[in-house]
Formats: sequence, structure tokens, C-alpha cells
Amino acid sequence: MALSWCIPSQSSDTTDHLLDDILAGCEFTVPTLWAFETANALLVLWRRKKLTADEYSEARVLLDRLRPSVDSEGAGLATTRVADLAIRHELTVYDASYLELAQRKHIALATRDQSLSRAARRLGITSP
Repeated sequence: MALSWCIPSQSSDTTDHLLDDILAGCEFTVPTLWAFETANALLVLWRRKKLTADEYSEARVLLDRLRPSVDSEGAGLATTRVADLAIRHELTVYDASYLELAQRKHIALATRDQSLSRAARRLGITSP
């Protein structure tokens, strides 16, 4: 989801509205790996010349402004609950960390990943 906020070709009305809500102060919670994942994804896009240096810089500034609430409990559940969800729903442990967080905190899950969306629906987790 975060990349759709940085790359216009990946955005939609839904992602734009969600970003507007967050910039207006709506809190969102992410697993501890979120910052590393988003930073790495942007770096890979820049290295592959999918982003210009200016676009890369602008995306980093935008993501830094967001200031999500970072969930620290999930890391302690990586080899248990998170791994179990990954196995059950055929996800990576990384993706399952988002699913576990949404389930544990009873919060909506914002994702553009189809496998993760299907798993969330099966568990009754809503999306924004």
C-alpha cells in the first residue's frame, strides 16, 4: 500500500483517500518490518530505474512524514502465531505479520496484495 502512495501509476481513488486520511491525522499501525520493507522497495525501484532520483527523494520524504504507530508485539510472535498464519494461508512470514497484526488488534488491513487480501477476508478482517 505504501508504494501506491509514492508511485502515481500504482495509486487509485482508494489508496489516495487512505493517504489523505493518514495525512489528516488518522492513525495507522504497522509491523516493525514496515519501514525496512518500504525503504527497500523504494531503493530497488530506484536502482532498476523505475524511479528517478527526484521521485525516490520525494517518496522518502512522504513516507517519513507518515509516522505510523509501530507494533512491537508482533516480532515476538514470528515463530508462533505469524508462522502459523503463513502456513495456513500460504503467505510469506512477512505478509503474515500484517495479517496477524490486523487480527490481534482488530483493525482493518490495507493491502494491494491479492493473497493477503484473500487471507484477510477468510478471517473476517476488513479493509479500508
